[in-house]
Amino acid sequence: MTIPSAPDRFFEDFKPGARYSTYARTVTEGDHSLFCALVGYHVPLFIDEEFARGTPYGGRICPSALVMSFSTAMTEALFRTNVIALLAVDRGRFLAPVRPGDTIRTEVEVLETKPTSDNSRGIVVFRDYVLNQRDETVFQIDKTVLLKRKPLP
Repeated sequence: MTIPSAPDRFFEDFKPGARYSTYARTVTEGDHSLFCALVGYHVPLFIDEEFARGTPYGGRICPSALVMSFSTAMTEALFRTNVIALLAVDRGRFLAPVRPGDTIRTEVEVLETKPTSDNSRGIVVFRDYVLNQRDETVFQIDKTVLLKRKPLP
């Protein structure tokens, strides 16, 4: 199912096993360059094509933090105004390089839901799978999120 822009989902709306797909986004040359400049990455593998051609990757690749940032932004429509906090990120795995010009999207799987002692909130564990234009999983991570519960009538 594709993530709609509205309405936001509450804790109760997530069921283990459910999967959601985000929009796709092409990582542009500008995205790559601006991100490296913004965070201060001066790693030749990211910014020097001649250097990067001599690596096992055969050319520049995007920083892992850029891929993770774009993926997180893609998933925000799931719970845009109902998120209280990101509690944890676990088991992040970078499985294949992403390069400027690649198009990525994120598939989100609900792993677990846990009510809390506070009836106004609950915890959901999601697994994000980032796929490229060839449907190869390039990154995956588990995110534990604290969400609002539906208001009691």
